[in-house]
Amino acid sequence: MTVGYFVSLALVATIYALFSLGLNLQWGYTGLINFGHVASMLIGAYTTIALTLPNFIKEMPQRLIDQYPAIANQGWLYHSLQFLGAKWPEQVPLVIAVLIGAGLAALLGLAIGTSTLRLREDYLSIVTIGVSEVLRLVAVNEEWLTRGPRGVFNYPLPLSQLQPNLVIQGLMIASLGLVLGLTLWRLWQWLLLQPQREGPPAISMPLFVGYVLCLVGVAVCWWFSFSLSLTIQLPSFLQEIILLVMRLAMAAPLALVGVVLVYASCRQPVQQLRTQSLSTHLSLLTVSMGMGLVVMFFGAHVMGIVDYTYKAGLLWLLILTIALVFWQLERWVNSPWGRVLTSIREDEEVAKALGKDVFRYKLQSFMLGGAIAGIAGSFYAWQLTFINPDGFIPLKTFEAWIIIVVGGAGNNVGTLLGAGIFWAYYEVTRFVLPNILPLDDARLGAFRVMVIGLMLIVLMMWRPQGLLGKKEELTLGR
Repeated sequence: MTVGYFVSLALVATIYALFSLGLNLQWGYTGLINFGHVASMLIGAYTTIALTLPNFIKEMPQRLIDQYPAIANQGWLYHSLQFLGAKWPEQVPLVIAVLIGAGLAALLGLAIGTSTLRLREDYLSIVTIGVSEVLRLVAVNEEWLTRGPRGVFNYPLPLSQLQPNLVIQGLMIASLGLVLGLTLWRLWQWLLLQPQREGPPAISMPLFVGYVLCLVGVAVCWWFSFSLSLTIQLPSFLQEIILLVMRLAMAAPLALVGVVLVYASCRQPVQQLRTQSLSTHLSLLTVSMGMGLVVMFFGAHVMGIVDYTYKAGLLWLLILTIALVFWQLERWVNSPWGRVLTSIREDEEVAKALGKDVFRYKLQSFMLGGAIAGIAGSFYAWQLTFINPDGFIPLKTFEAWIIIVVGGAGNNVGTLLGAGIFWAYYEVTRFVLPNILPLDDARLGAFRVMVIGLMLIVLMMWRPQGLLGKKEELTLGR
């Protein structure tokens, strides 16, 4: 597999991570069930494209008149549209277009929230999924606005014309290194505190370093050998056995170093490991392998920047954007404002009794989550370089729900981890399952979805709070 493939995979996973952060704010922190989150992505994507495509917004009034000839008989409306077509600019800068798209997505949240947030959770979920489908059908049928099923293409793309020199490449790689360091530091903090949250004594530092070294080594070697799977032309059963042997052979050196470090630095490693619960070990395993994947994709992205491609530049811009959004979200949810949202999620009657305007806080959360999804929509359109309404089906929202449930509701780090795990599973099964199961593409796709459902059932039974969620704060119903 080429570097471009890993960059494309990381780009899709990061877009979904940004998209899911908005939903996590609405549901994970505030308890608002939104099954129409994709509507905000649709608004952000189409707004950005319409404002940046030359003459698209300027010609829109005339396309409306052509679509509905009866408008020509309405003098005031006809002249108003002609006036707007003459005054609107031909093109809007990309940054401003993204901000306008996020603002319109927030206004959509305002419109939905004003009329529905006083409803119970089940009614709110029905209304939101209905609104998302209405907007998608409007995009299908109103060709003057969205070009309908034909879609929109050949629109401006950020950094597509950039030809970075060594200085710019160095700055891009340095900024990525800073974000990578902060990401691994946050995951490392969680790993150190996880055993204490589960109850048993904390793992000592030497044992923990050996533990993580073993698991990260296994993760990196597994993915490295997976990249060789397309180059081996053998029967599927033999190919899987050979790949398994390769993975074990490449993982053995790092795993051996980790084991030696454990036994050299800790007096009672076996007894200490036995004090930890199975839940702790599985969580440490998953997060440690996630750290290995982060490092692997970082290396692929650096290579993509050195041999610059458009998607590598877009991924760099997206990583900086998601880092900024994540930083601000962490500030807000850990502020008094965020604690009010959490109290509303747990019991809004208590928040009302303390004098908080619950409706206003819910509305703010709904609008802010929608704005984040609108920004994700802009990157989604830039990544595809072609959009039509079929790209905004309700399944997108439910994929974000899966990401949040896996990572842990009410935890932004968990949302990022869940996005990585979800897309890693999706890509691994896309290549591995055809070598194992004699099914066609349609049945394999259905089987992958069934496996996701089974995994969610097992996860809900074993760890209902998700990988990084807090069980004491979990509220699935009242």
